[in-house]
Amino acid sequence: MVKKGRIVAFFLIVALIAGLIWQTAMDVATEIKLGLDLQGGFEVLYEVKPANEGDIINDEALEATASALNQRINVIGVSEPFIGIEGDDRIRVQLAGVEDQQSAREILATEAELSIRNVYDEVLAHGSDLRQGGANANLHPDTNDPIVNLTFQDSRLMQEITGELYHGPPEENMLVVWLDFEEGVDSYEEERMKADPKYLSAAVVRDVITSPTATISGDFTVEETRQLAEILNAGALPTTLEELSSNSVGASLGERAMEQTIYAGFIGIALVFIYMIIYYRFMGAVAVVTLSAYIYLVLLVFNLMNAVLTLPGIAALILGVGMAVDANIITYERIKDEIRSGKSVLSSFKAGAKRSLSTILDANITTILAAAVLFWFGTSSVQGFAVMLIVSILTSFITAVFGTRLLLGLWVKSRALDKKYRLFGVKEDEINDL
Repeated sequence: MVKKGRIVAFFLIVALIAGLIWQTAMDVATEIKLGLDLQGGFEVLYEVKPANEGDIINDEALEATASALNQRINVIGVSEPFIGIEGDDRIRVQLAGVEDQQSAREILATEAELSIRNVYDEVLAHGSDLRQGGANANLHPDTNDPIVNLTFQDSRLMQEITGELYHGPPEENMLVVWLDFEEGVDSYEEERMKADPKYLSAAVVRDVITSPTATISGDFTVEETRQLAEILNAGALPTTLEELSSNSVGASLGERAMEQTIYAGFIGIALVFIYMIIYYRFMGAVAVVTLSAYIYLVLLVFNLMNAVLTLPGIAALILGVGMAVDANIITYERIKDEIRSGKSVLSSFKAGAKRSLSTILDANITTILAAAVLFWFGTSSVQGFAVMLIVSILTSFITAVFGTRLLLGLWVKSRALDKKYRLFGVKEDEINDL
């Protein structure tokens, strides 16, 4: 006797899955953060070197440098940057969606070492003398020009500096503000003759400044003063960075790559679906349902992890479809073998599901171990592939093993498929006892 309640339960579950995917799939897909190879941006690999003689590049120095870079990236306004430490002396920075890549590169690489000097390039004050958060973008009260106000920790410092210059020889009465002054290379005498000098500003001291505040003024835009203030507040890098390599992807190129990859993925998945239905008949239709749920769950988990999807990640997702199909095929072939041996459909389903589990576990565990090795020793793009592959395998195990057995079991245990061997892709003349 056919147990119709199990069949009704099957259709309710399928309808629930279909409704959930239909209502939320687009929202999940659009919320996933894309890597630079899909939305454009650039990647830079730096070698970290000591800033001062005798300094050592260790884990602490690398972490401090990565933290300083992260503060500077906040100035650029990138929402999901990637800053990864590689090896003993390298840092990789990935910025997706950045349009002005040259400006971003300059902000990252500058040492941001502020110094106030006289006309002989002698240091009068360092950036370390600034109060924490003491650089602020503002507008000049008289001219309304963009300026940067600097507030020092010691209120007497500006009074001492300006007093010395004001009462000194007229030709030395100049307060010169530098960013990243290079000893032995830069000089005020050379730069003052240029139309666009390297120093930030140079001003004649017309009175002794008794407040702890100095002003950087010049031919700045409002945005430039904001960035300068934030870079100064972020502090100087504790190390020196040397750019080893860079990779730039235009926004249009990234968009085209994503479209082509998704198109190819749809074709590949559609071919898998068609093959499963043709070769495994009813069991193949069940596999299509669970594979659809698998793809949705992988994207949902990836989104909840706040991970960044890249081209290798999409490749790992499609590879995961293959792993999920492989688990289904192993189970289905076991069931078909049991049917061919003359067992009933219910007995074949139970035996096939039981005997295929160890094989599926072995295949998944070995692949997870390989993905873990890739993640541990790989770089950014390889790590992204490994993460997506691990998520895909774990999700496929849930859908292909438990999901498939639940849905197929409802039909088998309802007795509606008894002796209907062709629905399992088995011909009657292949069965031993018939």
